[in-house]
Amino acid sequence: MELLSVNVGRPKTVGYTNAPSGLTGIDKRPVEGPVPIAAPVPGGASGVAGDTVCDLRFHGGPDRAVHAFAREDMDAWERELGRPLPAGSFGENLTTRGLDVNGALVGERWRIGPDLVLEVTGGRIPCRTFAGFVEEDGWVRRFNQSAAGPGALLRVITPGEVRAGDPIEVVHRPDHPITITRLHHAATTDRSLLPETLVAAEWMESGLLGLARKYAEKYGE
Repeated sequence: MELLSVNVGRPKTVGYTNAPSGLTGIDKRPVEGPVPIAAPVPGGASGVAGDTVCDLRFHGGPDRAVHAFAREDMDAWERELGRPLPAGSFGENLTTRGLDVNGALVGERWRIGPDLVLEVTGGRIPCRTFAGFVEEDGWVRRFNQSAAGPGALLRVITPGEVRAGDPIEVVHRPDHPITITRLHHAATTDRSLLPETLVAAEWMESGLLGLARKYAEKYGE
């Protein structure tokens, strides 16, 4: 398991974002390492040095500090879309190889390189900005229903510097069955399943946690 690339985005003005600023940092490109990664300061956005997050309502912050996507899933999308997708094409900070990103448990921890430790908090929920960036009809529905999975949102447990080629090691797996794929399916396709995801509540990112609690209350669980 290894890190193929570290990707950062600069702010751009576009017509397809609903960010209040009209800016987005979704267009991420690989950069040469080493790249420091640390928990964002209070009010900060991305945990990746040099990266930009423009809409703090839905992106960035301590429990969405980093976004990872598997190269294997990108390859599957290349075949479906019929065009090349270089690293960073899905707005991810980390492009991985050999790691089962979508099969990761919420709360699972990864060590990347000698120092960095990240913790899985959920999966990426596609938005208007992502759809506009990819420029594919019905993108949100297609992405949510795809077997490729949404990629991982992560918080920083131990900061560190990483670079392309660094090894990735799974160093902890919590004792529950909620994977990124299972949580994403519950959040986007069948919300009646959300209450069962609360066994992973202590590790979930705030947006998904709030949604799960709302539906647990609705269904009386």
